[in-house]
Amino acid sequence: MIDAVERRTALWGYVSLFSSFGTLLCCALPTLLVFVGLGATVATVLTAAPWLVALSHYKVWVFAVAGGLIASNLVYLYAIAPRLRRSNLEACAPDDPTCGAAFRFSQIVLWFSAGVYGLGFFTAYVLGPLLVWWDARH
Repeated sequence: MIDAVERRTALWGYVSLFSSFGTLLCCALPTLLVFVGLGATVATVLTAAPWLVALSHYKVWVFAVAGGLIASNLVYLYAIAPRLRRSNLEACAPDDPTCGAAFRFSQIVLWFSAGVYGLGFFTAYVLGPLLVWWDARH
């Protein structure tokens, strides 16, 4: 039986993953595709999924919420969960292989989400000013 802590952990892990993907889809990926010369691809995708345009109007909020969720999951996975394991408040025994596999899966999902978020943040907020600075120098 899965207890409330495990369900909450799984929920936050998946929410952070999908919010980082949402950040990538709405804001970073279109910018990156246009940067590499695939503007027609972006136009086609925006025609097929017009909700991405509406989502991109709230880019700052999307990035803030996704970053907050990923940061809270980092705090939970590396600060709160180890204390729960030490105090034996966890639902399964520390030597249970299922717990170890679930912890490793949570780490993979979290770091993948953080990587996608980092790529999205770089493309949406850093790449543009960096290219303008580079163009001004040359």
